[in-house]
Amino acid sequence: MEERALMRDETLSGGAESFEEMLEDIEEEEKPHVEVISSGNLEIDRKMDDGIPVESLSLFEGVNDAGKSILLQQIMWGALNQGKTVLAINTEKISKDLLRKMEKLSLDVSDYFILGRTRIFEIDGNYVENNPHLNEKLLQLLLECIKECKEEVIIIDSLTVFVVNSSENTVLNFFTECMKLCNKGKTILISVHGYAFSEALLSRVRTICDAYLELRIEQVGDQLVKTMEIKKLRGARKINGNSLSFDVDSNYGLKIIPVSKVKA
Repeated sequence: MEERALMRDETLSGGAESFEEMLEDIEEEEKPHVEVISSGNLEIDRKMDDGIPVESLSLFEGVNDAGKSILLQQIMWGALNQGKTVLAINTEKISKDLLRKMEKLSLDVSDYFILGRTRIFEIDGNYVENNPHLNEKLLQLLLECIKECKEEVIIIDSLTVFVVNSSENTVLNFFTECMKLCNKGKTILISVHGYAFSEALLSRVRTICDAYLELRIEQVGDQLVKTMEIKKLRGARKINGNSLSFDVDSNYGLKIIPVSKVKA
């Protein structure tokens, strides 16, 4: 009798677990659909639950050459292909160089540029860096520019030169104001180098942002690989693993490295 009762309890327990799993699946299906911006790369989109949510503030943080720019260019290309308008604010490349590089990486947006669907603002990063006393004023001007622009998607690559010599309050105010703009319909993506923020400030900025992606360079065996790790993503129904490794092929653009090869 005791054995039968035990078997019965185990069966009921197993059934309860299955029932709970079914409920979770139903709840996932019932969650409202979140409009996203696809990167145009299936592997990246899969990791981000189809893409970056619209009307969100995203931070791409990492070291030099970790892939921040190429990821933002990939998302810019995807947004334009979805019919969005994009303003790219660049402190690292002039317009011609950016368009030429994107074309070479099979992310050609020249036609959208000609049609006025995308604009590229060039900011002399060296000037900002050599005039640290102007950083806070320039950051405020950048914010005003974002507020006045008509584009739906704003990409800033990168914010580093503006924030390294700005006070914490100024930086936090900038991100808070960007979030307010996202609540009114903008989608803003910002790249920054890790050294730009103290750990305490970075933690507070992460809290403000809807999405936070960390990019780094890792040594696996005898090769160096770029890795993107999704630390935070608002509205994601389910994150399919939180990281992926990739490289940049000069002829084919962003190339995902399978886990099996990374581990080899």
